[in-house]
Amino acid sequence: MVSLLAFLVLVGVLVWFHELGHFIMARLFGVRVEVFSIGFGPPVFAKRVGETVFQVALVPLGGFVKLYGEEEAIDDPRAFSAKKPWQKILIALGGPLFNFLLAWILFSVVYAVGVEVPKHLKEPVVVAYVEEGSWADRVGLKPGDRVVRVNGFKVSSWEELREALIKLRVEGVKETELWVKRGDKLVKLKVPLPDLEREPLGIAPPLPPVVGRVLPGSPADQVGIRPGDVILEVNGKPVKTWYELVKVIRQSKGKRLVLKIKRGDKVLVKEVVPATDPRTGLPVLGIAPKVETVKERYPLPEALKKGFERVKELTLLTLKLLVGLFTGEVSFKTIGGPIAIAQFAGQAAESGFIPFLSTMAFISLQLAIFNLLPLPVLDGGLILLFTLEWIRGRPLPESFKEKWQKVGFLIILTLMVLVIINDLLRVLRGG
Repeated sequence: MVSLLAFLVLVGVLVWFHELGHFIMARLFGVRVEVFSIGFGPPVFAKRVGETVFQVALVPLGGFVKLYGEEEAIDDPRAFSAKKPWQKILIALGGPLFNFLLAWILFSVVYAVGVEVPKHLKEPVVVAYVEEGSWADRVGLKPGDRVVRVNGFKVSSWEELREALIKLRVEGVKETELWVKRGDKLVKLKVPLPDLEREPLGIAPPLPPVVGRVLPGSPADQVGIRPGDVILEVNGKPVKTWYELVKVIRQSKGKRLVLKIKRGDKVLVKEVVPATDPRTGLPVLGIAPKVETVKERYPLPEALKKGFERVKELTLLTLKLLVGLFTGEVSFKTIGGPIAIAQFAGQAAESGFIPFLSTMAFISLQLAIFNLLPLPVLDGGLILLFTLEWIRGRPLPESFKEKWQKVGFLIILTLMVLVIINDLLRVLRGG
C-alpha cells in the first residue's frame, strides 16, 4: 500500500510539472489550451477555469495538454497550427525543461535541508575489506591501504573518491592511476576505471560487528537478535569486523551457527541456521550493520550549485547508459518500469521525506531525458518533426505524420511490454 501511494504521489507531481511546462509555453505564445489532464481515460474530476478544463483522469500513468489547433490546421492566431516551427519546438520542449527544473529544485532542497549520510564518507579512504573477485581485488588493493590520489587529484574522503571516479567516467577516461599509501610506502597502481553503475568497488571502511537492522521474519529475527547487538564470536572464533562476520556466514554453507552476542551488560548465546538469499544464492541471517550517520546541509547558494552539479552528473551518466543500451554494452534487463518505480518510491517513502524527494528528483530527470528521445509520440519526436518542417519551410505531408505516429505507438508499446516483463521477472526472482 505504501508503494502504491508513494507511486501515485510521485507520478502525479512529475506529470503535473511536465504538463505545466507545456501549458506555460503554449500560453506564452498565445495558444489556447483546451484541456490540462493528469492521467488518461475518463475524467474522475474536471473543472473549467477560463477557457481550459483542468482534470484528473482514471489512468494515472501520464498526462497531456490538448491545444487548440493541434490536430488540424486552423487559420487562427490562437491555434497551435498557426505558430512558427521554432515556437512549436519550444512548446514541445517545455515539458522536459520543467522536469529538469524540478529535479534541480528538489536536489537543491535536499542539500539545503540536509540529508543523513554515512559518517565514513567524510573520513579518509582506509581500506578495511577487499571483496574477493571484485574490481578492487583485481587491481591489487589490499586491507590497510589508504587511497590518497586519483589521476593526480588528491582525495581525502570516501565521498571525494566516488566523485573523482564518476567525474573521470563522465569525461570518458578508460584508465587511471591510484596512489596508495601502503605502510611507509607510496604505491602507484595503474587501473581500468571502474563502472560504478554496474559493479561496486569492492572495498569498504572499518566497520564493527554491530547489528543495525534485523529483517522481519529472517533467521536472525526468529532467534531474537536485535538492533544494537554486538557479535563477539561465531562458533567460538572471535570476530572483530562486520566483514569477518559476513565471511563466516558465507562459508557456513547453511549450517547452524553459534553466535556469542553482547547486549548491554549481558552476554547471550544464540543458535541460528542461515537462510539462502534468492537473489545471490548465498547464506544470510537477515541482518545489516549499524552505520553512523551525520547530517550534511549547505547554505542556499551552495545547495543550488550542488543541485545543478547533481543534475548534470546524473544526466551525463544516463546518456552513457542509453548509449550502452544501443551498443549492447548495457543489458536491457537493467531497465525498470512502473512496478520497479513503485517499489523504489515505496522504499524511499519509508526511509523518510528527504529520501523520497531525492527519488522524485532522480525520476523527474529520467522522465525529462526519456521524453527528449527522438521517438514518435514523445516530445523529442515532435521536436524532430517541427525541426524538419522548419528546414523544409512548409509542413510535412499528413500521410507521413500518420505513419510516424503509428510507428511511435508501436515502439512505445513494445518498450512498455519489455520493461513490465523485466519488472515481473525481478519480482519473481525476489529482486
